[in-house]
Amino acid sequence: MLEEFTYRPLVAYFSMEIALQNEIPTYAGGLGVLAGDTMRSSSDLALPIIGVTLVSLAGYFRQAIDEAGRQVEHPDWWRPEDHAVPLEARVAIPMEGREVWIRGWLYVLEGHMGGRTPIVLLDTDVGENREDDRQITHYLYGGDEVYRLKQEMVLGIGGARMLQALGVTVLQYHLNEGHSALLTLELLRRYAHPRAHLRTGEARYDVPRVRELCNFTTHTPVEAGHDQFSYDLVQRLLGTYFDLVTLKSLAGQERLNMTRLALNLSLYINGVAKRHTETSRVMFPGYEVRSVTNGVHPFAWTGPSFVQLYDTHFPGWCHEPDLLVRADRLSDAAVWSAHSAEKEGLLKMVKERSGVDLDPAVATLGFARRMTGYKRPDLLFSDLERLKHIAQQTPLQIVLAGKAHPRDEGGKGLIERLHRHVRELPSIRIAYLPNYDMTIARVLVAGVDVWLNTPLPPMEASGTSGMKASFNGVPNLSVLDGWWAEGYIEGVTGWAIGELGKAPEADAESLYQKLEQVVLPLYYSNRSGWIAVMKGAISRNASFFNSHRMMRRYTTEAYVQ
Repeated sequence: MLEEFTYRPLVAYFSMEIALQNEIPTYAGGLGVLAGDTMRSSSDLALPIIGVTLVSLAGYFRQAIDEAGRQVEHPDWWRPEDHAVPLEARVAIPMEGREVWIRGWLYVLEGHMGGRTPIVLLDTDVGENREDDRQITHYLYGGDEVYRLKQEMVLGIGGARMLQALGVTVLQYHLNEGHSALLTLELLRRYAHPRAHLRTGEARYDVPRVRELCNFTTHTPVEAGHDQFSYDLVQRLLGTYFDLVTLKSLAGQERLNMTRLALNLSLYINGVAKRHTETSRVMFPGYEVRSVTNGVHPFAWTGPSFVQLYDTHFPGWCHEPDLLVRADRLSDAAVWSAHSAEKEGLLKMVKERSGVDLDPAVATLGFARRMTGYKRPDLLFSDLERLKHIAQQTPLQIVLAGKAHPRDEGGKGLIERLHRHVRELPSIRIAYLPNYDMTIARVLVAGVDVWLNTPLPPMEASGTSGMKASFNGVPNLSVLDGWWAEGYIEGVTGWAIGELGKAPEADAESLYQKLEQVVLPLYYSNRSGWIAVMKGAISRNASFFNSHRMMRRYTTEAYVQ
């Protein structure tokens, strides 16, 4: 079956997580959903790409919320044999002086336009391995740093060996974040000159050749967010796999920094938004960091009513999303009818999943993403009395969703705090949807009236949920960070919270001021003005911030050199 794809060289896209479909929990959040949209656009555009990721048999986790509002995590097991086919090749990697065997599953992503893209799922749950090694690919981002390094060895070293064993000719390697950076060491070993340095003093490793093969996309704008491991642990797990002196010269003298390793061994490096790229250039001086702003898959994140609307007025928009620049020509009635249908679907889902009855006539704010401190999900609730006053003047209702990493106690505390605020605000209808996933996200981004995003600058690398909202004519009310710093036109595509360069402590007041004086009055008193902003979100944001544009840029700027 893989022969269908391997007749030509392929770009190998490595990512710790890839969101393939909702029933396959091989993703945790934005990074994985972006990777999935990358694969979906590659399929639509017939790009020669193969994805490589972990099988994550127990998923990230299935979230439940107890009566006190606390997050409870459960394994989210799935059966790869129900969605993928086993590959014949098996490879082994060295680990703590023994061999750990890896098998592969082939999942073929079939796009809605008939394209097909292969994804290899790496799996250590095989009989040749001891019990603890069989569990390495069970839990996405699970366990301690030992478990994480083992996973990254499987992804990077094991993934590179698996492609070689499968007979894949790799045109370029694309590292989506630093988790797969160890594949560069495998390539250095593959292209080593073991005797050259003994005879002539020449470099043992062909670093230029490896750099020409590798592209690296960084997503993390804070140093603490990059995976690092002690060299004691590295030596314990990798042993003599790679010489320590050379490794330290490439990955940092004190600790193995996966981002530094990827930076030093990739010719093409990029950030995922213009602001993020500027931050990355400051963090990593001496490296040429380009900018390719993220995008989302047009068809995957557009609600059915808007798909029908676009199909009628802009045939071919799924393949050429820039056709949506003409959205200003749509009638107000058609746009509002499509939105009303999507909102009806959201209210139905909210009732089924939370028991909360929302009012279709009330302005609905949506906030859903990973629950962690820098996302500031509680910013809206900074002043409960102010929020009550606003709701009394101009009614609003709120839909929330999101998971916190099981070891992020601060993030789990935020979820508990949000549920406490729900109880403290009985006059405002607020729903928290547990177990946020792609299905919930699709309905939510299409059905709310306003998409809220409140990260602490400059910690939002890009963010993509607001882009998804734009495809459904939903304006953003967001902090000027990540993609929104590029996408916002005040009062045209949505509204900004705060100002560039201003203290973030003022963001809550800015949020309340915009809601009270601008957003909610426009929603209730000027329907045509509101729909004009909806059209602006489609024509100025959705037409550009899509993964088709993103992949065309990667192809011409990174893959074809």
